[in-house]
Amino acid sequence: MSIDKSMNVLIVDDYKTMLRIIRNLLKQIDFNNVEEASDGAEALGKLRANNFGLVISDWNMQPMTGMQLLQEVRADTRLKTLPFIMITAESKVENVIAAKQAGVSNYIVKPFNAETLREKIEKVLVHA
Repeated sequence: MSIDKSMNVLIVDDYKTMLRIIRNLLKQIDFNNVEEASDGAEALGKLRANNFGLVISDWNMQPMTGMQLLQEVRADTRLKTLPFIMITAESKVENVIAAKQAGVSNYIVKPFNAETLREKIEKVLVHA
């Protein structure tokens, strides 16, 4: 099954540099329709207003964390099946378990490259 690389991808991070890095990595793997949000609340607004095929969100954000964003997305009937990849700087087992329980599709531990990103995206989109 091929992946629709023209889908809209929302990347969420409160750190501008990280947004730029993720956008560049996505471009390397041919995802060019990328929107960004700098916090969970902004992301939620965009997700409710537009159609996205994938969310890639940082875990550690203020005031709304990636985890809270994920919970909001999963609680929203229109968004609850949306593929959601969480990016985290730490691979603590309890974080991974908590994210899985909250319904995360997959997660990536920083630092990562385009190849890792592509693999994770393929995993969540092909098995969606």
